[in-house]
Amino acid sequence: MNLVEWLQHLMTNFGAAWVMWLMIGLSVASVTVMLERGWFYYSIRDDIPTLAQTLRERLRDHDLGAALSLLEKSPSAEAAVVVAGLREADRGVKSADKAMRGAAALQKMKLERRLAFLGTLGNNAPFIGLFGTVIGIVSAFEQLGKQGMSGAQAASVAAPQAVMSSIAEALVATAVGLAVAIPAVAAYNFFQRHTRAVLGNTDALSNVLLAHLSAEPVAANGSKAKAARAHEDD
Repeated sequence: MNLVEWLQHLMTNFGAAWVMWLMIGLSVASVTVMLERGWFYYSIRDDIPTLAQTLRERLRDHDLGAALSLLEKSPSAEAAVVVAGLREADRGVKSADKAMRGAAALQKMKLERRLAFLGTLGNNAPFIGLFGTVIGIVSAFEQLGKQGMSGAQAASVAAPQAVMSSIAEALVATAVGLAVAIPAVAAYNFFQRHTRAVLGNTDALSNVLLAHLSAEPVAANGSKAKAARAHEDD
């Protein structure tokens, strides 16, 4: 028995049923990841425009403690990043900026967790289904070869039930692969868009703090200049 015959015998013995079970298992895992990610994103939602406006007001009042307390109450990833910057605000703008960059990287990892599984499954599920289809077609041709029928009359005879069953199994494998891939791709794209939106809001909220910290030295210098001019006038 050569290699091709051995592989054919192996494929036809196992059939495409195991591919179906594999796809069902992957589908269950995919739905689980979708639900978990959906709940995670739902749990960290917040009104970011209102939060940014309130933060801006607290910073204009130079009340960093109130700003920190405000952000610590927010469950959002955006607030968690700015909290890291506020805790380093006394060390200067660069320290706050670096702290927020590090916190943003950690939040990005949390937001993108398990999304690679959805993307990989969406890209490869059709190929797994196609593999089941190939197994079904090989089994169908093997059944045809075992019929021992020849001639034009035999060619017009309806295919036996075993052959039709193998072909149907092959088509079902392709359909199952597509059914698993389409929701996975849709969920992956949706969560990726949401992740980009959260990271964009994070940048906006971080810049509110950085703008305040950058303006403080200018304001301080301006006050000193005014005091000096007033002293000269006296």
